[in-house]
Amino acid sequence: MHTVALAVTDGMLHFELSLAHEVFGTRPDGVAGPWYRLMLCGPGAVRIGRFLLEPDHGLDRLRHADTVIVPGWADVDVDPPADLVDAVREAHEAGARVASLCTGAFVLAAAGLLDGRRATTHWAHTRDLAARHPRVEVDPDVLYVDEGNVLTSAGKAAAMDLCLHLVRLDHGSSTANTAARRLVVPPHRDGGQAQFVTTPVPAPDNHPLAELFPWVIERLDRPLTVEDLARRARMSSRNLNRHFRSVTGTTPLQWLLTQRIRHAQELLETTDDGVDTIAAATGMGTATTLRRHFNRTVGVPPDTYRRTFRSRTRPAPGGGGTDSAAHGPDDGGTDSAAHGPDDGGTDPAAHRSGGHGTDPAAHGPAGSSSNR
Repeated sequence: MHTVALAVTDGMLHFELSLAHEVFGTRPDGVAGPWYRLMLCGPGAVRIGRFLLEPDHGLDRLRHADTVIVPGWADVDVDPPADLVDAVREAHEAGARVASLCTGAFVLAAAGLLDGRRATTHWAHTRDLAARHPRVEVDPDVLYVDEGNVLTSAGKAAAMDLCLHLVRLDHGSSTANTAARRLVVPPHRDGGQAQFVTTPVPAPDNHPLAELFPWVIERLDRPLTVEDLARRARMSSRNLNRHFRSVTGTTPLQWLLTQRIRHAQELLETTDDGVDTIAAATGMGTATTLRRHFNRTVGVPPDTYRRTFRSRTRPAPGGGGTDSAAHGPDDGGTDSAAHGPDDGGTDPAAHRSGGHGTDPAAHGPAGSSSNR
């Protein structure tokens, strides 16, 4: 059973702590199999806001956990306790996955875990984090950052996004969606999977794209262009791009590609459909195109993803639906975050002939050989 340890000490924020405790401490109804073993580790009875908390174990037990979570640190102008910093560093050195929620990033930075890595924290403190820890690449615009065995979230509600992301990594999208429904929160407000930049699907709100998002989600099997989206939103393509940047932090086509990949993940987990069928259902056109974009985005080919997560949701099918051609030269587990500064917000259609803002996954066979 996967052990999650919450590192607690005086001066932490109770919101993020209780949120993580709720996600990892309670198995959602309808989820079969083991969940998580949750430990609270601290130096003794600690004061969390107006609450007095009695941990299960000392901080030395962090190094025995599979995942260590550091909740928000209340006063970022005060250095975190040395015993907490040392225990978090030792847990990471022992092989633990370490995640911070909100201003817990200051603890990870003090431990040296963020040096040379991308990281985020509450938007109000990103400048402080960058100034005090110049070796950290602070990204103020994302809900969370996944750097493999070190993860950081932005402030407050973004901690839920990161916790659900961890559930998704460990148990698959369907289980994460089940957990989100129990918690009455959106399952995909994030957008940052293991290997790509956050491209959130905001909940309906008072912004110019509120009606456009559900319209697109219902039409993922269709070819869509920037002009189609702009026409539906009743604005120019330039204004659409500007609003997308403001609301989601990315371009319309990169956001659309992410939603297609999301849908493909759900279908791989919950249906017997073959890769060709899923490619058509997600608007990718061909299995080749789906494999290329899926592998670049998720970091594994579709068949590997299905084998990993299918058994967590329903019995694996007897035969069809496997991907036998996903390991070509440009499909080998490439991390889409590793291609330089113009990735993550770059329109994947920008290098197509003419560069007119068409959806790279929407053109079927004619577009299946396009590369970034």
